[in-house]
Amino acid sequence: MKKWIVFMLTMVMVCSLTACGGADKGNGSGSDGKSDAGSAEGSDSGASDVSDMEYVKEKGTLVVGITDFEPMDYRGDGDEWIGFDADMAKAFAEELGVEVEFVEIDWDNKIMELDGKTIDCVWNGMTLTDEVTSSMECSNAYCNNAQVVIVPSDSADKYQDKDSLSDLAFAVEAGSAGEKAVDGLGLEFTSVKTQADALMEVAAGTSDAAVIDSLMAAAMVGEGTGYADLTYTCGLNDEEYGVGFRKGSDLAEALNDFFASSYGDGSMEACAKKYGVQAAVIEQ
Repeated sequence: MKKWIVFMLTMVMVCSLTACGGADKGNGSGSDGKSDAGSAEGSDSGASDVSDMEYVKEKGTLVVGITDFEPMDYRGDGDEWIGFDADMAKAFAEELGVEVEFVEIDWDNKIMELDGKTIDCVWNGMTLTDEVTSSMECSNAYCNNAQVVIVPSDSADKYQDKDSLSDLAFAVEAGSAGEKAVDGLGLEFTSVKTQADALMEVAAGTSDAAVIDSLMAAAMVGEGTGYADLTYTCGLNDEEYGVGFRKGSDLAEALNDFFASSYGDGSMEACAKKYGVQAAVIEQ
C-alpha cells in the first residue's frame, strides 16, 4: 500500500513539472499571444520606417489619383491620360525612376484613397483648402485658380456678381472647392461626381448653373469648345493648386525640388503653354 502511495505521489510530481515546463516554453514562444503581438508590433514598426519615397521606388510605380478634368487630366485620342498635371506627373515619375499609373477616383473620397494607399498622391488641379492641407502633405502651390459661375450664354448678363445668384439652382462636384463656395453663400445646389458632370447638368437644363475651376472653364466652355452655348461669368474666390501626398510624406519636398528645377529650365512653362495654362503658373 505504501509503495502504491509513493508511486502515485511520484506521478503527480512528474506531471506537475511537465506542465510547468510546457508553460515556460509557451511563454517564450508567444503561445499566449503576448510574444506574437510583440513580434507583430515589431514588424509594423519596421514597416513604418519605410519612407514614401522608398515605398514608391520599391513597388516601381507612382499611383496618381485624378478625375477627368481638362486641361489638367483628361484622355487624349489614344485613350492616354494627358494634360498639364498628367504630363508633369509623368516627368516627375521619370525623375524618380518609376512608372506612373493614373487612377480615376471619387473626388469626395480623395483623402481616404490616399490614406488607404490605393493611390500615392492627388494631382488633379486640387485647391489647397484648409481640409486638404490639414489632411495631406502638400507641395508648394504651382497654379493660380478661381471658382467661376457657368450659365447659358443667353442669360449671362443677368448673373455678373454674387448678389445676382440667389435664384439659381447649381450643380457642383462633391467635395470640391466649388461646392464649398456655393454652400458658403447659402445657394441651392446638387452635388455630382465630377466638374464635367456639373457642366452636363447645365447643358441639359437640369441645373441653372454650375461652379467649376476657372482653368477648366477656359478650356471647356464658350466658342470653339464642346459647350459653345455656355459661358462663365463672375468668380467666387481666388485660390491655388497643389499636389497632395500622405501626411508626413517625403515625396512632397521631392516634388517641390522638381517644380523648382522644371520652372528654372523652362520645361514647366513649355508644358503649360501646350495646354493653355501658362498665365496661371506660379513662379517656383
